[in-house]
Amino acid sequence: MDAKTPPPTDGSLPDKETGVPTPQDGDMVAVEAKHASDKEHEMSLPTAIKLYPKAIGWSVLVSSTIIMEGYDLALLGNLYASPAFNRKFGQYDAASDKYVISAAWQSGLSNGARAGEIFGLIFAGWTSDRYGYKMTTIGSLVMMICFIFVLFFAPNVQVLVVGEILCGIPWGAFQSVTAAYASEVAPMVLRPYLTTFINMCWVIGQFFAVAVNKGSVGRTDDYAYKIPFAVQWVWPVPILAGLIFAPESPWWYVRHGRKDEAKKSLLRLTSRNQPGFDADETIAMIEHTNELEKTMKEGVGFRDCFKGIDLRRTEIVVGIWLVQTLGGQNLMGYFAYFLTQAGMDSSNSFTLSLCQYALGMVGTAGSWFLMSRVGRRRIHFGGLCAQLTLLIIVGCLSFGKTKASVWAIGAMLIVFTFVYDFTVGPVTYSLVSELSSTRLKAKTIVLARAAYNASNIFVNVMTNYQLGSTAWNWGARTAFFWAGTCFLSAIWVFFRLPEPKGRTYAELDLLFEQQVPARKFAETKIDPFAHSNGKRLSSEEVEHVEK
Repeated sequence: MDAKTPPPTDGSLPDKETGVPTPQDGDMVAVEAKHASDKEHEMSLPTAIKLYPKAIGWSVLVSSTIIMEGYDLALLGNLYASPAFNRKFGQYDAASDKYVISAAWQSGLSNGARAGEIFGLIFAGWTSDRYGYKMTTIGSLVMMICFIFVLFFAPNVQVLVVGEILCGIPWGAFQSVTAAYASEVAPMVLRPYLTTFINMCWVIGQFFAVAVNKGSVGRTDDYAYKIPFAVQWVWPVPILAGLIFAPESPWWYVRHGRKDEAKKSLLRLTSRNQPGFDADETIAMIEHTNELEKTMKEGVGFRDCFKGIDLRRTEIVVGIWLVQTLGGQNLMGYFAYFLTQAGMDSSNSFTLSLCQYALGMVGTAGSWFLMSRVGRRRIHFGGLCAQLTLLIIVGCLSFGKTKASVWAIGAMLIVFTFVYDFTVGPVTYSLVSELSSTRLKAKTIVLARAAYNASNIFVNVMTNYQLGSTAWNWGARTAFFWAGTCFLSAIWVFFRLPEPKGRTYAELDLLFEQQVPARKFAETKIDPFAHSNGKRLSSEEVEHVEK
């Protein structure tokens, strides 16, 4: 060792040629991780698309499972406007001289699926940690194929409720897996696009539900509602065939100590021979983030979501999804029924529903452009404020009592759908996947989505009674109630929702650990690589590893 080179005091060994202390394994991982992190920060969208085309394709395939849930949610709300469906499963109402399904059974049907989804979420939270996202999704698709038979052959409304509960189990699993998988298979720049595509799948499913309903609503036999149920078999089979060949998330492999398999998975998600890409550095970044989170928490169980800094993260993720149910978006699922109750005929209500969801797809695509330029927090808060304004307008129009006012209400709800799918709807999926820790991501999403479904039970009961002609029969005045809950949601978002745009998972971990206020996340500077194994890496050590 050169006399000018001081002996190491941290336990590291000097290099035989240079005499410079060499970092230990943990430090080398940190240096490689920093290189990968710096590359992610500098990576442009075109570069990411060129490097991760396979990851985009696999994420889109997994996310497409949500089409089935979006389809059913819109299907039920629109079937309530189908005369054949009401005649089969409803009762005759002398006051309106037509068959209707009571508010109680409407709530049972809607909430049966929500209850099943809660069981599915809990099931997926355990299986995805143990067996991975891929196997959980495959198992759920098989269940989906079987449970659709119950809906198709249901002889009465009681069996139909059982079918909704059973179908809710795989739907709940899809809710948990899609956001977690999309956020883990791609780099930071692609993350918002892939996670918000989940919302696009929702809208696609809802659009198809209305289109199928519109095509069969004129039938007078049982196939007026059986055809829409049968269409649900179209989705699981091709998705299942493709998922058999899908790679597992490299993050999942790292959390289970299977580094070699993580690298193989990463290589299957990326293009070969891309300049500047080093799979080992990316795996090191995943390892570094995983170890960083280990130092902040002990376990990875459901109980750990409510301990230490993860309590705040869980509260935020749960709150984001509760805002979705309380912001008035439930009226979108009841669009055709809502307009029918307001005085519009079934055919026109279905036509407007198609316009509504087509505009929703345009809104979601537009949100990708918006998120590349504006922070998630600002988009979410601005969207809620716009929804609040539209709900108040719809409520005021309810006093018109004219045909023109009914069409105006329909127009406002179409605009509401565009605003929701341009802002709150898609950005929610990006936020929940980014703000939960990577080690607790699956379980945090399970808890948040379970809370979402539980709140949906309350929302569905309220909406069915508010709109039901045999119940409260509020009509369009229902919008005033949801304007109030939307206002409370906007207040919570302003004070509690942080900004994750442009942050790696390691940076977000440290921002939460240092208890940075939500409104200061965007402006706070943080360096997750400043310390490694409790000490700062010297410039000589970094240079040695780079050599």
